[in-house]
Amino acid sequence: MSNNFEDLQKQVAELTARVWRLEQAAQANAAPQPRNIPAPPPEAVVATPRPAAKVQARSLETRIGSQLFNRIGIIALLIGMAWFLKFAIDNQWIGPAARVLIGMIAGVGIIAWSERFRSQGYRAFSYSLKALGTGILYLSLWAAYAVFHLVPGTVALLAMVLVTASNAILCWMQNSEVLAFYAAIGGFITPLLLSNGQNHALELFSYLLLLDIAAIIMIALRPWARLLLAAFIGTSFYAIAWYISYYSDRQFALAAFFLVAFFLLFAIAPQLLRNLRLATQTRHLTVQDNVVLIVLPLLNAALAFFEFYALLSEPGRTHARPWIALPLAAFYLIMLRISRLHQLSGTPMALPAVYLAISVIFFTAAIPLELNGLYIAIGWLLEGAALIWMARQQNHRELRFLAVSVLALAFVGVNVIHLGGGQPVLFNGRFATYLVAIVVFAFSAWIALHSPQEWKPIAIGAGIAASVLAMIAVCLEIHSFWVVQTAVHRGDLYIYEQFTYSAWAMVFGAALLGVGFWKKSAFLRWQALALLTLSIAKVFLVDTRQLSQGYRILSFLGLGILLLAVSFAYQRDWLSLRANKP
Repeated sequence: MSNNFEDLQKQVAELTARVWRLEQAAQANAAPQPRNIPAPPPEAVVATPRPAAKVQARSLETRIGSQLFNRIGIIALLIGMAWFLKFAIDNQWIGPAARVLIGMIAGVGIIAWSERFRSQGYRAFSYSLKALGTGILYLSLWAAYAVFHLVPGTVALLAMVLVTASNAILCWMQNSEVLAFYAAIGGFITPLLLSNGQNHALELFSYLLLLDIAAIIMIALRPWARLLLAAFIGTSFYAIAWYISYYSDRQFALAAFFLVAFFLLFAIAPQLLRNLRLATQTRHLTVQDNVVLIVLPLLNAALAFFEFYALLSEPGRTHARPWIALPLAAFYLIMLRISRLHQLSGTPMALPAVYLAISVIFFTAAIPLELNGLYIAIGWLLEGAALIWMARQQNHRELRFLAVSVLALAFVGVNVIHLGGGQPVLFNGRFATYLVAIVVFAFSAWIALHSPQEWKPIAIGAGIAASVLAMIAVCLEIHSFWVVQTAVHRGDLYIYEQFTYSAWAMVFGAALLGVGFWKKSAFLRWQALALLTLSIAKVFLVDTRQLSQGYRILSFLGLGILLLAVSFAYQRDWLSLRANKP
């Protein structure tokens, strides 16, 4: 093995000497040099390497000795100190003040000790030690206030704020998001540690507001997404817990003021984080950034809506609840406008899309809050038509998706929200709502048909929805008509009702087929064929058993004549469908 290594070393030395001679020759062509240039000795050119196994052995040995044993030693030392303190406390060697002082010294010492590891490149381990030291400081201050009553609450609060501020300064100086996250956790734990079970709303929310402003300032300096999310979660926790435990109608103004302040802070913060990220040279948003930019605006908007709704649930304020959604929708339209103004070319549009979605959601929610009955479905239909038109004008994919969602909601609403009986057949609000729905879906299908190829599924869905709505609308009126006739004549008119359904299905199918031939639309013709197939199934499976002999004969005669006419039209190919395949 050693002989092979020496041979390889000699070959490398010879190659190096040859390259050196060629370089000297090239320089000699540019400027005359002496011709007899001695070759450098191989020993001067190539340093003799040592086997790599020894280097690797030393590296593994270093890692075991300097890292593994070091960390085990830290853990052992902490365990030993904890047992010593417990033993000393159990034997009354150390009083309350000494215990707190030892905790403070230990916390500061661990934080200072962590800097040694950071300077040696062990950043993660250093941050873990800082978190441990910070936790010891918080617990020591909490014990001094809540357990031993050595200091008043104000002093403990100021001391905890000082610890949080020190961590914030460290994380800014060391550019560490992990430390910022630890500092945020410590800051939000402070009110919980100092809680005495009393209602101090002004002090609590003022402290949280200052803490959130500090987090926003830190976001302006360092684009740390986790810090922003931690601040929102901590603030939301205290707001909800305070409302459940202490809120009364007398505190409405205070709660509303801080609710608006917190809402505005966390509505602006994602935009600030996004602009700061995109202002860098890379103009790159990480996966974590995108998650925060999507989740935080949605959570903030939802929390603001439900909190305002809860605040306005007290007697005397319920009249304002239906109007909560509209200001929020208008606000997010403004945020959408601002976000698009600051949009850089070639950057993702996640945040503007989220603002758009939130605004549409609030507009959609405002309709059932402010209207009732069939007007809810009409409102959704008109909103869906407006959105589909705007999506086509702006060629906006997200807006197109939102428009389809609202139209789907409107379709369900039309078929669920019905007025009671006792109204004239055809001349009633329910039938008028169905007519509006048919017009809206036909308009949407027309818009989609005159749009690019990606709109084709919308055209198909809207066209089918319009036909289904027409079929259901007339069937409901048929049912209402025969219910009235049954009440008047006091007889069982079920047979007549079933025959009318069959007749309507055949007439509507024939009408769709005729329009399909006239407009040369395969889409309409396929709908007609599907409807005729259902008519065939009803005649053979239902009418043969439930209708009387006379109506059974009429059903089969009508269906047979219609099917023969359709078959004859297709066989003769009057519209040259075989040549023109639309």
